[in-house]
Amino acid sequence: MKFTLSIAMNPLDQLGGLARAAEEAGFASIALPDSLFYAETVDTDYPYTPDGSRFWTADTPWVDPLVATAAMGAVTSRIHFYTSVLKLGSRNPVLLARQVGSASVLTGGRFGLGLGVGWLPQEFEYCGVPFEKRGKRVDEAIDVLRLILDGGMVEYHGDFYDFDKIQMSPAPPSRVPFYIGGHTEVALKRAARVADGWSSAMMKLEELRDTIARIKELLAERGRADDPFEYQAVCIDKFGLDGYREQAEVGVTDIITMPWVFDGVGFDAPIEPKLEAIRKFGTEIIAKFEG
Repeated sequence: MKFTLSIAMNPLDQLGGLARAAEEAGFASIALPDSLFYAETVDTDYPYTPDGSRFWTADTPWVDPLVATAAMGAVTSRIHFYTSVLKLGSRNPVLLARQVGSASVLTGGRFGLGLGVGWLPQEFEYCGVPFEKRGKRVDEAIDVLRLILDGGMVEYHGDFYDFDKIQMSPAPPSRVPFYIGGHTEVALKRAARVADGWSSAMMKLEELRDTIARIKELLAERGRADDPFEYQAVCIDKFGLDGYREQAEVGVTDIITMPWVFDGVGFDAPIEPKLEAIRKFGTEIIAKFEG
């Protein structure tokens, strides 16, 4: 079991300190959220809350996750970073490959790419990308990213992306793992087909149990039953040593958490109580869980 610290919606001047504290406390990774902008009016509900509402506002702080990786990577030496999850549908994969490769190089290979399609039509529209056929476009974009990031002179000729031979140097020092987010059957099939792991949004334990079991079925169907595969989870109803062990029993391999939430500390609070919560989590949870 690994533990990952989520830094979503925290003040941006706290990120370096949170990353250093997480590394010292024994966290394996930092989970980096993604939000391009806050649209005043949206055409569809947010898919991961019961009533479809967004749980952040126009003033909630966000940072580009690739920029955050470079900043936090510069003040740490061991901890890894991954996007949870980056919305690929509205982005150009060739440009993104340059950014991802840079993040991997600058952190010495400590970066993983969590990917989702994106749920908001305005993000596509305002970035000049059609919302229609977004799933097929994302599948091609993933192929493009993997092709370029693996290094060397490459070309691609698809329905949505087309380019002659190019090379981006330097290539990442190690293979960049891809994690697929999303709870739909299409997303789970995409994870089983192309990913090194799957990343959940907010789910209860029983939902995680069923979803992980389904992914394992899909992996077996593709002959990948014995391949290494990570299950990153934001579980909303099981906490503490016993709760985390229950998560492990259903197949979770990486628990994403914000320790200060258990102490009633808000996102916009000063950094000191958050640092204390991280240290306490390392002593009372990570060390004992590993023991």
